[in-house]
Amino acid sequence: MSVFADFHALQSVPVANLNRDDLGSPKSVKYGNASRLRVSSQSWKRVIRHGVEADLGEKAARTRLVPVKVAEKLRDQDWPEDLAAFAGAQVAASASAKKPLKVEQAGHTSVLLFLPESGIEELTTLCTLHREALEKGLGKKNPGALLPPAHVEEILKRRTASISLLGRMLAELPGANVDGAAQVAHAFTTHAAEPQRDYFTAVDDWLPVDATGSGHLNTAEFGAGVFYRFASVNLTDLITNLDGDAKAARTVLASFAEQFLMSLPQAKKNSTAPHTVPDLAYLAVRRHRPLSLAAAFETPVRADNAGGFSGPSRQALAAYARDIHRLTADAHRPFHGHAAVSGNTLEGIGEEHPSFAGLIEATVDAALTAHGSRP
Repeated sequence: MSVFADFHALQSVPVANLNRDDLGSPKSVKYGNASRLRVSSQSWKRVIRHGVEADLGEKAARTRLVPVKVAEKLRDQDWPEDLAAFAGAQVAASASAKKPLKVEQAGHTSVLLFLPESGIEELTTLCTLHREALEKGLGKKNPGALLPPAHVEEILKRRTASISLLGRMLAELPGANVDGAAQVAHAFTTHAAEPQRDYFTAVDDWLPVDATGSGHLNTAEFGAGVFYRFASVNLTDLITNLDGDAKAARTVLASFAEQFLMSLPQAKKNSTAPHTVPDLAYLAVRRHRPLSLAAAFETPVRADNAGGFSGPSRQALAAYARDIHRLTADAHRPFHGHAAVSGNTLEGIGEEHPSFAGLIEATVDAALTAHGSRP
């Protein structure tokens, strides 16, 4: 039976546009017959991934530019332009013994690759080792694979912790797919909320002193609200993806937990600076399956007497969690706990911890114990 670490957060975000649609408006969703602001899972997952990679000092890149980057490295080593570009294209041509990766005119692969950044150095070194073969194949109409496919494939299929955590889809390279251990939900406001419009101007500093008007004017959209956020990590799958290394899984899970709570998408940050942290974090360890509490907000939260949504949202989540725990008789949940801003009485969501750090440590310990791996 799989073991899951579930992460729930309520976060008040002021004026911001964390995640835009194709028209530049904050993304939205209709839920419970009310419009809500939304931040896509991809947006929050990306900033979490970058945070985990920074924590672990193990960067990966999702890119179509592998041939281009290899060619750049070779040019830096004084390779001729045409030979460097040909060698970069050969990385794709030699990626698989069965079928080469397609390279478009600009030197980009037709699909996104997801590999450790160190792989570019390794591929560059491989080209250097096989320079003679590349020089002989330059200019030929169908030179075939001039780099050892097994070696190229091994580099492109290599995993980092973030790849093991978040997965990789690459059907073009057999055996490269990785089923990610983490699931991240779209965040949405616990209450009804809609984008608002901001009319702004920019002053031209060099206008004559008697001139009126502005150098630029436009409109932008933003939103504000209390967001419910949810993610879950399948610890069993994570340990499997890390080749059974429970110690590494502990480090990765703790990093994911911290980045989930402390990260924020960076869109429009210079003009909004919406750098808040969650008011409430509720973490649980579950067997059998994860459990989202999004339905706590299917009926939109109403503001309290002071006009705020944060307090009522915390109470709504705790009340719904109590009901769900009653319905399920607390089955398959060996641990849960929470950390919140002061002045709250939140029963039914486990022991209260004074800090996120203490809550994360207790959760990771409980998850590994539930899995059968000693903390």
